[in-house]
Amino acid sequence: MNHIDVVKLKGMLDADEAVQIIDIREIYELETEGQIGGLHIPMGELMDRLNEIKTDCPVVFHCRSGKRSENILNFLKINNLLADNYYNLIGGIVAWKEL
Repeated sequence: MNHIDVVKLKGMLDADEAVQIIDIREIYELETEGQIGGLHIPMGELMDRLNEIKTDCPVVFHCRSGKRSENILNFLKINNLLADNYYNLIGGIVAWKEL
């Protein structure tokens, strides 16, 4: 499984590199913990919305701490749906806010 840290992601965003961010947290978490930006697909909806995930750039999945996003990528791997361009954000939004 691919991982990316917040420093690398911020560098990519600052350099205007093509990257898709997928926030898998619940709606209430967006309101209480803030956002990085990108596409919000709650974890429970991801399987029905796979068509919204890009194939031509890195796709960074994140949650609050990086555990749920790592779990969803493991689930995709088990089901042969994990793509080489999928990344888990280490530390999630918590690490992002510490930048």
